[in-house]
Amino acid sequence: MKRIEELVELRGLETQALEEKLASVEQELMNLKFRHASGQLEQTANLGVLRKRIARVSTVISEKKAAEAKASA
Repeated sequence: MKRIEELVELRGLETQALEEKLASVEQELMNLKFRHASGQLEQTANLGVLRKRIARVSTVISEKKAAEAKASA
């Protein structure tokens, strides 16, 4: 259920807000990768969670841009 709620929340955002969210999640993933490389990360499953979140946000951005292109055509 949490995944569906996250998608509903993402689809309610504007494209600019989605791009900002994507940048922050990518930054968070980079920080986790550094912690993992230095051996400080205990819950490595968070890496996969963030990669999936990045994919979801990217997908919603693509959907919105495709809808805008279709509406303007």
